[in-house]
Order: sequence, then structure tokens, then C-alpha cells
Amino acid sequence: MVAHAVISRTIRATPDDLFDVVHDYHRRLEWDTLLRAARTVDDAEPAVGVEAVCTARRALGGFSFTTTYVTFRRPDLAAVRLTRPVAVFESWSASIRHKPTAAGTNVVYTMTFRCRPSWLAWLLEPAARAAFRLETSRRLAALDSYVTRRAGTPTKESA
Repeated sequence: MVAHAVISRTIRATPDDLFDVVHDYHRRLEWDTLLRAARTVDDAEPAVGVEAVCTARRALGGFSFTTTYVTFRRPDLAAVRLTRPVAVFESWSASIRHKPTAAGTNVVYTMTFRCRPSWLAWLLEPAARAAFRLETSRRLAALDSYVTRRAGTPTKESA
């Protein structure tokens, strides 16, 4: 089995600004609700071939994923893949696409993964997909709030 999910949100910011915020590992924890640690190996600037290490909050499993950028095309697309299996994840990859719209930027996060052991994937993958979908929706909402606060414009919640 392979699990797949697509989560999107329109954010009132430019693709350039959003791309830069998402891939700025020094500021990542200021907005990312999933992570408790995030860095690139050797503090490298994100680019194709650069590895990033992201560690989930303990309440979300606390796993550390080491990923490699396979695409890095500012300002519209970046993609990573897991460098080696972690816990129940045999494979995992994700992309984030920034599409300009009249209302701002449509941010589209796509992930694909496979769980192990394969005989238990039928149970693990739907649960993991549901958790990733929920947390990714929260992350995109937090990103929206973060860039809105930085721009000094009211959020939907405060308007």
C-alpha cells in the first residue's frame, strides 16, 4: 500500500515570501506546529541535495526525519524525500507548491508514504494519513497567521 494526501490553503502573501519563510530553518520553529527541532545538515542553505533534519513534537511521536531536497525551485516548488526508514515509515516524500492567486498564494502540500511492516500497512497508513492531514492543516493555518502577523495585517480570527 501507499498513502497519499493533498492539503491546501490560500494565504495572503506572495509566493516568494512564503517560500522563503517555509525554508528558513532558523525561523521554522516560530510557526511550525509539528516540529520541536528543525535544521539543515551543516547549516547549509536549502538546495537540491541538501539534507534537513526535522524532529516532531513528542506528542506527535517525536520522530526525527532526515530528508533530502530533490527539488528546490524558488518560489514555486520544493520537494523532499526520506533518506532512510524511520519507525513505521518505510518511505516518505513531500512537496510544497506555491501558486499565485488573486487572493494571495495557494499553498499545496502533497505527501506520499509507505508504512512498515507491510502486513500491517492496511492499519497504519490510514491512521498516519489522518494524523498528517490534521497536523498539516494546522501547520498551514499557523503559517498563515505567522506571515499575516509579520505583515501587520489582521488575521481572519482577529478581523
